Amino acid sequence: MRGFLLLWLAVSAHAQPLLIAHRGASAAAPENTLAAFKAAWKEGADGIEGDFRLSQDGKIVCIHDETTKRTCGSKLTVAETPWARLRQLDAGSWKAKSFSTERIPLLEDVLGILPPNKYFFIEIKCGPEIIQPLKKAVAGADPKWVMFISFDPTVVKACRTHLPRFQAHLVSKLDGIHKSGNEAKQLQWLDQIDATGLQFKHTAKVSKVFMATLKSTPRLTACWTVDDVGTARRVAALGVDFITTNRPGMIRQQAGWTK
Repeated sequence: MRGFLLLWLAVSAHAQPLLIAHRGASAAAPENTLAAFKAAWKEGADGIEGDFRLSQDGKIVCIHDETTKRTCGSKLTVAETPWARLRQLDAGSWKAKSFSTERIPLLEDVLGILPPNKYFFIEIKCGPEIIQPLKKAVAGADPKWVMFISFDPTVVKACRTHLPRFQAHLVSKLDGIHKSGNEAKQLQWLDQIDATGLQFKHTAKVSKVFMATLKSTPRLTACWTVDDVGTARRVAALGVDFITTNRPGMIRQQAGWTK
């Protein structure tokens, strides 16, 4: 727990939110590819976020959707397809022909290009069945920089139970959070699943009181997906620790935020 407190203090000390590249710098390169993650570092992102799920044979692959149709052309269900087949797919041409050599990476591939002192949000897109292979994949990772996030509260709870050294954040749209009693219920829910952070959609109508209570826990907070400077400044005023964006370089430049 002391490590979490030190991390919270370090992140909270920043004058402005840290910028996390959503599926890499995905405005510039095909999402969830090594090209997108490398582009994020070139744009000066403070960290990256990527989506991960299991292949048929238990490999942790970096892809958002349940199928490969949108980003790889041919329609294969990831959970029903072995890695040997998935690794052959073109994951970049949908963005531009110059990315035709991009492939679906493994979690280990992304960890392998993570620079020192950069954050990595691993968004889990499947269920708790990923926990055992995940333990092996992150065995050498630094829990100060690598964190798990999920929309599924059972996954967040499983991460906290089986990987207690690592942060695990609940991701939520926070629909209806402004209605009477909902903010208190959300805080109670975070306690029940032992979530160490909350990541919410930029359209959520969160109050400053809710944010102050949330941040006093202490828990880390993030807002997604912010691609214009006006929204970035508005959510920064709420006191979020991280902003997830497809355009980290542009947001930093237009907001005038230093690294």
